[in-house]
Amino acid sequence: MNTLADIFSQDHAIQLLCRAYRANRLPHGLIFSGPSGIGKATTATALATLFLCPNPIIPKNDHEIPTPCGQCESCRLCAADKHPHPDFHLVYKELIRFHDKTGKSKGINLSIDVIRAELIEPAAHKPNLNHGKIFIIEQADTMTSAAQNAMLKTLEEPSEQSLIILLTDQPTYLLPTIRSRCQLITFSPIPTQTIQQQLIQRNIDPHLASEAAQWAEGSLGAALSWINDDLLTPATQIRQIISQFLVGRPPAADLPDWFKKAADHYAEIQLTRDPLSSKDQATREGLNLYLRFAAQPLRQQLRTESNPARLERLCQAIDALSRAADDLDANVNISLVFHQLSSLLQRQFLSPTG
Repeated sequence: MNTLADIFSQDHAIQLLCRAYRANRLPHGLIFSGPSGIGKATTATALATLFLCPNPIIPKNDHEIPTPCGQCESCRLCAADKHPHPDFHLVYKELIRFHDKTGKSKGINLSIDVIRAELIEPAAHKPNLNHGKIFIIEQADTMTSAAQNAMLKTLEEPSEQSLIILLTDQPTYLLPTIRSRCQLITFSPIPTQTIQQQLIQRNIDPHLASEAAQWAEGSLGAALSWINDDLLTPATQIRQIISQFLVGRPPAADLPDWFKKAADHYAEIQLTRDPLSSKDQATREGLNLYLRFAAQPLRQQLRTESNPARLERLCQAIDALSRAADDLDANVNISLVFHQLSSLLQRQFLSPTG
């Protein structure tokens, strides 16, 4: 059973939560904001266990972290697999498959049907164990406007025994009316060395742990996922392709073709894990991931480059990768996006005037 004391590299967030808990002033609505894989969900689960425990251990020293008792029925249920606690509600977009009678929904967005059934309705009932209810909304930024508007009344007039936590890496995607009714708790990227140490503690080869930590950009969850899905191999490949551009040599691989094959591989992995997910959505997620990988060597070069013309080309290339990601989010034709990207990179780094 994870507790708030087990959370690492998020001292500021944990201090804020502990102070509010000790003072019995936890807001009914919280937004945990920060990149994915840095401990938001783990912290939310740990806070839920503490919130639902009727006999918490609260040290006299204000600097020590309160913990659940670990002995009561609530703690036992929270520690069990898949959270069978009747007052612990995990809300996520794929739950639409239980509420869409047509069976066609892929769960790309967090719909109003899910919010009504999984949050609004149960929030109106008394807790089963008579101590509280907690709702954790994953990827809250994927909620539709209708879903967000539907939950406003629950945020405005919550039960005294309820706590709603929204997890997001894009807080600005939430409506202002949602943000104004919740307290924002910001989570920070985890230091690279800490990620590497955590990976090694999980019996991952030190060399692989070092490589994954360098790519992870502060996300332990991302590093673990990329290792499990063998995504460090394509990450290394795209770094080599971009490095060839940087030294003015045409890459051995055709860039649009490489992105297509890499994204298809990524989508296959996701569909194997969840056959009901959207292949198109998984493909676009993979492309966005590899665009992030492609930008890393450019940003690294940017930090050490002093030539003004070279700096300008690097910035334009990074901007091109960012625009490609925006185009993908806007559902622009994938082939067109990457042919345009390839042409720009060739102009920037391979043309005689580049």
